[in-house]
Order: sequence, then structure tokens, then C-alpha cells
Amino acid sequence: MFKLAALPTISTRTLLGALTATALFSVASASHAIPFLNKNLATDQDAELSVGVNVMAVKSAYDLEDSTDVRVLPGAFYDNNKFYIRGAQAGAYLINDGTNQLSAYAKLAGSEFDPDDANGVLQGLDERKASAEAGLSYQRRTAIGGIRAQYGADVLDRSGGNTGRLTYLARISKDKLTVYPSFGFEYHDAAYNEYYYGVSEEESAKTGVAAYKSNSSLNPYINISANYDFNDKWAGFANQSLSYLSNEQYDSPMVDSRTEATTTLGLLYKF
Repeated sequence: MFKLAALPTISTRTLLGALTATALFSVASASHAIPFLNKNLATDQDAELSVGVNVMAVKSAYDLEDSTDVRVLPGAFYDNNKFYIRGAQAGAYLINDGTNQLSAYAKLAGSEFDPDDANGVLQGLDERKASAEAGLSYQRRTAIGGIRAQYGADVLDRSGGNTGRLTYLARISKDKLTVYPSFGFEYHDAAYNEYYYGVSEEESAKTGVAAYKSNSSLNPYINISANYDFNDKWAGFANQSLSYLSNEQYDSPMVDSRTEATTTLGLLYKF
């Protein structure tokens, strides 16, 4: 794992977790203490909070009896130029001048592998659990869209891994409909891939599944989301994401698909 030279005992995961926690609870007071943050946008006192329910269908790349898992989850959206909530992600802006946005964030992350749902001898493997990620995100807005770079770490230490994402995103609006297309690349380090796609020697001996050791990977993805305002209070939300697995992930004996897809439909109420 990468370690800062000046702080050799502090891992990336620990550092990002500390930065995120600090930002989430103290960014408001920090903006008064650090002069260059005075250019930040003022708090939007009229920011709307939208809450609702989402139906999510997740098409896993794992070799499962039924690779599609349907979940019903709460959802929320809010952004007052200081703090934000976007579905399963929440964060605090360290810099937000309308063009440049640097934030600390936390979100749900990782995959889920339940051996009880797996095919054949894969049922003897250990469970892989989803986790929580904390990290830093930078976005620059331009006339032709935005560029966002994120880097985060597994703060629950399920995989102990780090992930990165580089994204181009745009916004297209017409009347009551707003569409947000985006695409980019995701990076997963060796620790992340080893936990979610690797098969240990112990698991191999127990199940007969071939042992597999994974390295870091880079894979492309595409996402499109849309929001439609039915009226001043109610809105519909839809999202479709598709990720293409790298060879490091696809070559795992746990996997039988090159792609992972998530489809979400939701209904939101605006306060």
C-alpha cells in the first residue's frame, strides 16, 4: 500500500479517512480561518432536500444462480454549496467556487458475493462483503461539461484497498427533464481485487476452485441518469450504469460475465 514519505506509518486509507472525517465536521469553521476559501460560494439557504425510495436491479458479474439482485433502498439528494448528499454518497466541500470543487466524501462501495447464491463449488468460498469508502474528489466545470477525479479507500477494511475514478460528465436539460450522461475509467488496486476476485490457497484446497491472485486493474464504465419533475414537489429518477471488467477481474474463477450493470428507478419528494 502506498505510504507518504513524511508519514511512513500512515496508510492512504487512514489518511483519507481522517481527512474525510475532519472535513465533514469542520469545513464550515475552516472556511472562515483559511483566507483563500473566502471565495467559496455562499451557503444556499434555499437548497431543496429531496428524499424518496429507489428500486435497484444489480446484474452481478459473479457466477451466481440468479445474477440479478433487486433491492429497495431509500434515496436522498441535497446540495447547499457546503455539504451535499447524492444518493449513497455524502460529502463536504473544501473548495467550491462554482468552477472548482474539492470535497471530502464517504459512500457505500464494493461488491457483494454470497456463497449461498453461487453456482456449484463456488458455494464453498468465503463471503465478500460491501464496504464504505472515504476519499477526496475534485471536479472542474467547463463550458462543455465537467471533469471529476476521485480517490478513495476502504475505511471498513473489508478489502483494505484503494480505488480511483476519472469521469467526464455533462448535463442536458429540456423543460422538466434533466439528463446526466457520464463515462470514464475506474482503478482498483491489488488489495481491492484480491478481496473481491481472488481465491486463496485455503479456499482452493477446501472447494476445488482454482486459486487465483489478482493485481490492480483499470476498467471503463458508462452511466446515464435522468430526473423528471412531475410538479413542484414530486420528481422521478432513473439511472443506468454499465462497467466492463478488466482481465484481472474477469479471469477470476468467481466471475462469468464481462459486465456489471445497475438499473435504478426512483420517486423523490422535494421539501
